[in-house]
Amino acid sequence: EVDFWIIPIIQGFVQIEELVVNYSESSDDDKSSPETPPQESTCVDDVHPTFLVALISRRSRHRAGMRYKRRGVDKNGNVANYVETEQLIHVHNHTLSFIQTRGSVPVFWSQVGYRYNPRPRLDKSENETVSCFRAHFEEQLKNYRKQVIINLVDQTGREKIIGDAYLKQVLLYNNANLTYVSFDFHEHW
Repeated sequence: EVDFWIIPIIQGFVQIEELVVNYSESSDDDKSSPETPPQESTCVDDVHPTFLVALISRRSRHRAGMRYKRRGVDKNGNVANYVETEQLIHVHNHTLSFIQTRGSVPVFWSQVGYRYNPRPRLDKSENETVSCFRAHFEEQLKNYRKQVIINLVDQTGREKIIGDAYLKQVLLYNNANLTYVSFDFHEHW
């Protein structure tokens, strides 16, 4: 009886833009030459010269919290600060979608204190983590079928303990629909 008073909302971001892509017969080198007179850009598609682009980010209500205060996974498989971002492109009566999710590493871990970059620690054992890790990825695979996991934690510094625990859980879960990639920003910075 109270549904009338409840307004469904999302915590996130939505932006929709219409874009026109113009093409020209000349190459980029010709355009930059001082001898070449400026030409009016023409679109090669006279029927539908526009693209509708939408970006929608939705933050989960489960385990939302401040950085360094909310980390890891809970007993139900919800990870801290989980966000789903969908990019939509509509052109020629076709809609294309790309979905990217992000969230805290789905193991039991935390960071104590407010100082810059506190040292992470594991809060539960590997065996205690297995069922919650499994619950998290079963939900992911139910929603998205296949997943490419990109582990962005520091592979050599203070976050190594979290990255190692994450990889171990992926190996224990051993699901053909998960692809694991480790990408260390510090190595490419």
